[in-house]
Formats: sequence, structure tokens, C-alpha cells
Amino acid sequence: FFTYLILLVCTGILIASIGVNGWVVEPVSINPMIGPSAETLVQMGAKETYLIVNENEAWRLVSPMVLHAGLIHFFLNMLALWFIGSAVEQSHGFIPALVLFIIPAIGGTVLSAMFLPEYISVGASGGIFGLIGACLSDIIMNWNLLFSDFVNEGKSKKRHALVLLLLFLDIIVNCLLGLTPFVDNFTHLGGMVYGFLCGLSTMERVSSDFFGVQEQKCWSTFKNIFARFFGLIVSIGCIMATTIILLEGDGVTNPCEACSALSCVPFPPWSPQDDKWWYCDDCGAVTADARVNPATGIFHQLDMTCPDGSIENIDLEHMESKDKAWLESNLPTFCRKYCPSTTKS
Repeated sequence: FFTYLILLVCTGILIASIGVNGWVVEPVSINPMIGPSAETLVQMGAKETYLIVNENEAWRLVSPMVLHAGLIHFFLNMLALWFIGSAVEQSHGFIPALVLFIIPAIGGTVLSAMFLPEYISVGASGGIFGLIGACLSDIIMNWNLLFSDFVNEGKSKKRHALVLLLLFLDIIVNCLLGLTPFVDNFTHLGGMVYGFLCGLSTMERVSSDFFGVQEQKCWSTFKNIFARFFGLIVSIGCIMATTIILLEGDGVTNPCEACSALSCVPFPPWSPQDDKWWYCDDCGAVTADARVNPATGIFHQLDMTCPDGSIENIDLEHMESKDKAWLESNLPTFCRKYCPSTTKS
């Protein structure tokens, strides 16, 4: 039921987001995931740190888990959810699967808001990585059983090794996806860490004695009690602490400028700045007020609201343009040229 529920909600939200975008998808230079514009994603509830901190829109720490940047992002995530989510739910139940999805998704989004305040992002990836992290904790907790000669008597251990390989391949593919706009690796990797910790507390562990594999009783009891509560308590404590730190900030300052390179890379890197396939900024969502010279009918000034909330006054006299559509299409270019938070990228 959990897997079908998330699939249904994410599908409905994706259709709604494309509808809000006018039933069109943006060019690859704006959204390489084949989906709506940044402005539409923000309207639908994307993570935007400035709004979370300064406009009291804390709900944006929750809403991104059911949003997707586009069709590519959606299908890759839902494919992973179908296999990993359903396996976790069948093995451990609806409630553990739900916990392993929601807590890591929120925790990953908080980390993303802290370390990537200049970018908007969406996706169920934080929750899916939470499920992956839980699977890894399950494997580690039951390693001796999974690869025991006694337990696997007459069977091949290659099946367990194949599961591990597929999990790592999924991690790699999604981390590469995280280098594109609107998808970020802080949500991915943060979700996986929280999922690993939560998995220690929520995943059912199989007793070694059930298979006749002896383990020191004192150690086994201590390990089970410690792990049962430690992971969940640490996860919730860390999420609360990082949320407080986030909300006490200004919603603009990045505590780790270099960390941005871990989550988005303008592509291709060898192309000129004004000729990339996609960019790693929020310039696609900027708004502006244009002023017309009444004597000539030409746009002569642009008051643009930058992604960090600052206003830039741009002189347009030398461009001698009367075309409003051209002006709107070039707002991202003006943003990257004049906004202080993006001129460095």
C-alpha cells in the first residue's frame, strides 16, 4: 500500500505541475529533466531557503518529497521506489516503510536548505535514499546471516552480492542526476544517512539463533537494545538541531560555498557561460518590472528581483527593444550577469 500511495501522489502532483506550467515543458537549457519552469516548481512547493526562513514557509521542508523536476526525474525515482520501496514494505510493513521514507526525506531537505540556499530543489529522492540507507543498515546488521555458509547451504551467495551491486548502482545514477538543476545531492546523501540510522531502529532483525548460528548473548542483547533506539533518536535530534540552525540564519548565506559543486554542475563545462545546456542557479524564477520610455516606446529600465531577494536596476536604453517576449526570455541572462549571488557562477 505504501508504494502505491507514494506512486499515486507523485504522479498526480507531476501532472498538476505540468498543468500549472500551461501543459508545456521547458527547454533543456532551463529544465534538463523535461519538466516545468523553476517558477512553477516554486508555486507547487519546491524547497527555496529564502522563503522557508524569511517568509515562514516551513512547509516547504515537507512538500518537495512529492514533487519532481520533470519526466526523467519522475520515472527514475518511481522505478527505484517500485523495487526498493515495495521490497522494504513487504519485508517490514507499511509503518516502517513510511517512517523510512518521510524522516530521511525531511532531514535531507533541511540539509539541502542549509548548504544550498541559492538553489531550489524537489524530489522524492531523499525518501528513496532513506529506503536505500535502511536496506544497507539491514544488510550490515544481518551480514553474518546473509553470507553465512550454514544459512546459504545449497544456495548461491551471488544473489545477495547482486542486491548490493544494484543498490550501489542506484546510488551512483541518482548522484549523477543530482548534478543537474532542481535535483541535489545533499537531499540524496542526507536522506541515505538518516535512512541508515532509522533503519537500525525500524528494520526487523533476524536472530542468529534462529538459524543455529551462535552469538554471545550479552553482546547480542546489548546490540539489539542499543540499535533499536539509537538510530531513531539521533535522526530526530539531528533534524531538530539542523532545522533550528536553518531558521536562525538569513536564508541567503551559504556556510559552504564549495559544497555547491557537489550538487550541481553547469553543463557542458567547456561551453561559454552564455551557451550552457543548463545552469546551476535560480535565475529561471526571477521576476522583473520593465519601464517604457513614453517618448520612444522602448524599454529603458528593468527592476529585477534577484534570487536572493535583492533588486537590481538595469539600464536597457542601449538595447532599443520594444519586444516584451524577448525581454522575458532574457531575464535569466540578465540575472546571471547582474545579480550578485550568481555572477560568481
